[in-house]
Amino acid sequence: MSETETEILSHDFYTRERWNNWINQVKESGFEFKESDEPQDKDSAVFINMEDDIILACLKVVAKFDKKLISAESALRLISQIKDIALEEIDHISDDIDMMISSMQTSLIGTFAAFECYIKEDFNKKARIPTLLKQALEAEAAENIEIALDKVAQIGALIINGRKLPDEILEDIPFGFVAEWMDGIDSIAAAMMGSDSYKNDEADDES
Repeated sequence: MSETETEILSHDFYTRERWNNWINQVKESGFEFKESDEPQDKDSAVFINMEDDIILACLKVVAKFDKKLISAESALRLISQIKDIALEEIDHISDDIDMMISSMQTSLIGTFAAFECYIKEDFNKKARIPTLLKQALEAEAAENIEIALDKVAQIGALIINGRKLPDEILEDIPFGFVAEWMDGIDSIAAAMMGSDSYKNDEADDES
């Protein structure tokens, strides 16, 4: 028997305790930037996993919305609750860790905007991703940050809707907000290419 909307909303899709557990893991990692040519994938894995955990929670919300088990209003409220937790200001840990968390949170701004855009159906399903990216970069160059974020959100909504993110599209983006937001969109694409168990998964009752 399927859950009612009230039952679904009583579950925790993401909790502050879960976020604090990740912050503790970050502290324990003792992450530092190293001046070497060696990749730091192992050292930075905790930040990647932390971001993926948030994205999967959002994908679970969207899965409930897609199945019409919850309304758009409820889905947006759940995404907003996750966003409030993930974007809260973090007390100083270390300069390097603070920088990594700040970068991740900037990426997540693009991620959350994409989920909101998808749920609101505020995007053109026939739009071309390269065109939207060009418009985002032009808006950022003109310091129209809200427009830039809106264009990135539309790209993310297309990805959530099933569009593939072109492999080469992230290669030549100049560093800036759009580049960081697009990292968040890339993380959505990567999460959706992995296991699709989130589509049938329940909200998390434990952290």
